[in-house]
Amino acid sequence: MSHKRIPKRKAAIAAGGVAALGAAAILLPNANASQDGAPDASAAPRTLKSADASDLAAQLSNLLGDAFAGSYYDAGKQQLVVNVVPGDDNNVIIQAKKAGAAVREVDNSIAELEAGAQTLKRKATIPGTAWAVDPRTNKILVTADSTVTGAKWNRLESTVRGLGSGMATLKKSAGTFKTFVSGGDAIFGGGARCSLGFNVTASDGSPAFLTAGHCGVAAQQWSDSQNGQPIATVDQAVFPGNGDFALVKYDDPNTQAPSEVNVGGGQTVQIAQAADATVGQQVFRMGSTTGLHDGQVLGLDATVNYPEGTVTGLIQTDVCAEPGDSGGSLFTQDGLAVGLTSGGSGDCTSGGETFFQPVTTALQATGATLGAGGDQAGGGQEQGAGQDQGAGQEQGAGQEQGAGQDQDAGQEQGGEQAGGGDAGAGAGDQAGAGDGSDTGDGMGAGGHAGAGGAEDGNSGLTETH
Repeated sequence: MSHKRIPKRKAAIAAGGVAALGAAAILLPNANASQDGAPDASAAPRTLKSADASDLAAQLSNLLGDAFAGSYYDAGKQQLVVNVVPGDDNNVIIQAKKAGAAVREVDNSIAELEAGAQTLKRKATIPGTAWAVDPRTNKILVTADSTVTGAKWNRLESTVRGLGSGMATLKKSAGTFKTFVSGGDAIFGGGARCSLGFNVTASDGSPAFLTAGHCGVAAQQWSDSQNGQPIATVDQAVFPGNGDFALVKYDDPNTQAPSEVNVGGGQTVQIAQAADATVGQQVFRMGSTTGLHDGQVLGLDATVNYPEGTVTGLIQTDVCAEPGDSGGSLFTQDGLAVGLTSGGSGDCTSGGETFFQPVTTALQATGATLGAGGDQAGGGQEQGAGQDQGAGQEQGAGQEQGAGQDQDAGQEQGGEQAGGGDAGAGAGDQAGAGDGSDTGDGMGAGGHAGAGGAEDGNSGLTETH
């Protein structure tokens, strides 16, 4: 089927009702303008929008060097809080204050936190576990889902305790980690349903879109309607390993691929460029199963141990998601592309944790560009421990990642391939009533398909197909 244009969908804000409408009410008025003032040595911390705080954090990371121990955005005060390990050099505190940040002295350096994360990788890579650096506590936040019991729990608890009392915190999640295939406008391939994240331009100038890597390894060709003709083919896919992202090229080179997210009710958010996430930042997620939801960034450089394998370099949030939301767009109120939905635990009734692939590293790895100006933000910015998004990370179109691929010794791999669990779930993962009309007429970046089809079972750490 020739797909010469991408009409704007009549997207419905799906399952999640009140929460989704509440998110839309916050998002669409686009309030909270920056009230920046000229910083000086004695000035109070600057009032910043979260996007400006992210830029300042990157600058201070370079300026402060080893003294920089992470940062987060205080949404209530609209300030960037920077952690420093000053040692004998109080000049670093003066420098950070001059730049306009609120400064906090902490005990754990980035190097020490990264070393702790590597210890967890060696000793506690267990399906159903995840960890990320939390700059608000200056510790590693370790989470175990409901499947981590008995000897596995004892192993994890012992490893965390061995890091030292001030290095990590351990908590239990009521749900189970799984990938959430679906998100943005619904896309279908190989029995799986996923979500389109963001439209981009591939390095050869052709129109394409980003989605989750576990969607890209589940099927090579994708359609914008269930059982419809393919309109796009996977060019590169990474999952598991150093990320969860795929670049999918439209088969028709004349396809119009707008840089926007459809948030339902005929409303869209224009996407100007990609940006790195900041802990404490308010973000919005759009998915084909559950519609629009918002929440906060909780941690960066997260490692998640899915049954299919370990994925590193993710963003941890408290934004809810459900099966069918995988690959969908995570973005800010002012139109910055931040992430692609990967997986997590819980649902949009009980809540839980959700993890996202950073858009900046996906762009860097695939060579694609995003936004009206073709900006490729974030190139070279470090996400933290062990991310290692190499430029040569391209996986062949539709390539399936074997269960034992390059995982550390001791890692317990699930037997299923990407998409083998949730992606092949069939009717339970498919769009619900009315989905045929909503999902069939649009592939605009990040828009939703109608309400429908969330799985009720949270079995195992599986993909979000």
